[in-house]
Amino acid sequence: MPVRAPRHRGIYLLPNLFTTGAMFAGFYAIIASISGFYADAAVAVFFAAVLDGMDGRVARMTGTQSEFGVQYDSLSDLVSFGLAPSLVLYTWSLSALKDFGPLWGKLGWAAAFIYAACAALRLARFNTQVSVIDKRYFQGLASPAAAGVCMSFVWSMEKFDVPGAELCFVVPFIAVITGLLMVSRFRYYSFKSLPTGDRQRVPFGWMVGAVLLLALLILDTPRVLLAGFTIYLLSGPVMTLWGLAEHRRRGRRGNA
Repeated sequence: MPVRAPRHRGIYLLPNLFTTGAMFAGFYAIIASISGFYADAAVAVFFAAVLDGMDGRVARMTGTQSEFGVQYDSLSDLVSFGLAPSLVLYTWSLSALKDFGPLWGKLGWAAAFIYAACAALRLARFNTQVSVIDKRYFQGLASPAAAGVCMSFVWSMEKFDVPGAELCFVVPFIAVITGLLMVSRFRYYSFKSLPTGDRQRVPFGWMVGAVLLLALLILDTPRVLLAGFTIYLLSGPVMTLWGLAEHRRRGRRGNA
């Protein structure tokens, strides 16, 4: 019998185009930061986050999910929300620490590396636990949200002409804290349970809130994003600690 040639599995074009676009935006952020255009770099990372949020939805809407797409999306996230933010922070501010001596210079790139490494660890952990975790929550700060905190800070400072070199002793704390929160066990609301379909209705107040949020973003985009992402960053520890406290209270009531 003639031997059949092995079938080559194709990949779905549309969702992977969005993923490629997100990776390109992250790559552009790196190039822009090297050239000194830090606000443009921050905006590029946010653009990557928008595209990253669309590729999964497009895949589900068109029935084109695949294991290739999942792995490709993780690699894109590592570039856009791991390497890009860490290099933007380094070129914008952390590199200025070397002016204070070799040890300080090493601290600068070490802080940037910790952020990038934690982003990689967070993505690897997410991929291994995706089938068993509660879809309503993330374990640890999601890498796009961590990048949002860092890039909204850079964007806000650039808008008000605050040089990154003047904040070189502050930025290491931002990089390390956001990095460690990515690999923490704090629970963060994932927003995946929000109504999105045509038949899923939301309260009218949600529409009013969306309009107000849009108006605020138009008035002062970087500072509104910084405030929003900072609140979300803090929500994980607060929500987790509150849940533990409630669990202990119920345990005491049960033993009483």
